[in-house]
Amino acid sequence: MHTLPHGGLALSSLDDQMLLPGTKGLPLREPLRQGAIGVQGWNVLRGDTSYPVAVLKESSLRHNLAWMHAFCERHGVTLAPHGKTTMSPQLFGAQLANGAWGITLATAIQVQVAHRFGVRRVLLANQLVARADIAAVLSLLHGDPDFECIVLADSHAGVARLAQAVAAHKLARPLPVLVELGLAGKRAGCRTPQEAMEVARAIALADGLALAGFEGYEGLLVSDDRAADLGQVDDFLAQLAALVRGADAEGLFTTSEIVVSAGGSSYFDLVARGFSQVDGLSRPLRAILRSGCYLTSDHGMYHRHIDELNARAGGEEEGLRPALEVWSTVQSRPEPTLAILTMGKRDASYDADLPIPLYTACPDGAAAPIALPPGCTIFKMNDQHAYLRLPDGDPLCETLAVGDLVGCGISHPCTTFDKWPLLLAVDDDYTVRYALNTFF
Repeated sequence: MHTLPHGGLALSSLDDQMLLPGTKGLPLREPLRQGAIGVQGWNVLRGDTSYPVAVLKESSLRHNLAWMHAFCERHGVTLAPHGKTTMSPQLFGAQLANGAWGITLATAIQVQVAHRFGVRRVLLANQLVARADIAAVLSLLHGDPDFECIVLADSHAGVARLAQAVAAHKLARPLPVLVELGLAGKRAGCRTPQEAMEVARAIALADGLALAGFEGYEGLLVSDDRAADLGQVDDFLAQLAALVRGADAEGLFTTSEIVVSAGGSSYFDLVARGFSQVDGLSRPLRAILRSGCYLTSDHGMYHRHIDELNARAGGEEEGLRPALEVWSTVQSRPEPTLAILTMGKRDASYDADLPIPLYTACPDGAAAPIALPPGCTIFKMNDQHAYLRLPDGDPLCETLAVGDLVGCGISHPCTTFDKWPLLLAVDDDYTVRYALNTFF
């Protein structure tokens, strides 16, 4: 049974389910109850699992949960972590137990999954437009009046579709809607504050809908020019703040509180600081961060961004720790400086960076992983293969053998989680403690 806090979610069915031979990453030859995984004594470094295998270090997960909880309390903001990163009910539960106000999601299907396991509050940070998807969300709200779901709109057409669907359902209360402010040339969202205000007025006038606030995604401004990013993010947040003040001055809000939301996983410190300056409203303001990748962080893109965030804060405390690794075996040593690993695009992210080789271990009694020397790189991946370049002249060229294990960090956890229906939580010695499921 998993040992992370469950946050009140209904997770027992996951421990009770039977896992069958063929479950990715597991060495099963007969069915096994998922809750019994932790008593098998499996250790990744001993070669006890199947490979490749995706693991989450429990100590890092707990550190990151506590770190973000403390960050939000310190800055006076609310966390609704983006569940699309992991789509893991067990991790949703741990986040809710560590102060999360709700879970952010991206699709109606994801909302249904979250509701199935007992999540009570969702921010659907995407446009809800397909007739069947609108009906699915409204059906949940109709059948479970205590369930809360905030949705988005960025056009009069979107508002009309929501209003028309709500008219066909008898909800206990109006459907709360946030207006999305976007960026020119980027993904969804009103292109100007003027357009956003027009959509806000349409929501306020629509029967069955309630203007809840405004939101945006500053992560679209992340570039290689960090100095320019910071100014653009601050400007974007100032526009969101001005929209909140303007709509409040017009009396468009009828909800008990006003919501303003942003906050990816790179510049959420700027978001917290920017939202702290919004005051003097007619009703309480709830500033919601939607950072999702903080929970596992990574060894690449987000690791660099969190280092920069810590530097902006003075660098006085430890930041987020990478928790997610993918381990595979050396299956071929065709050239002195080349090792082919049993891991590929089906197993690890490659959209932001290729995996980062970290450790090696010999499964014939390895007590601890050995750090790989500088210069080791994954330079190419196929569906099921990774090409590991070894530094010319390094002793590893002679000692790394077929059957040895290689542990890699990743960059951008979202596109690793979706490759694994089940990940293994391990302690710092890589002994398997429990399993975490995903629903993509």
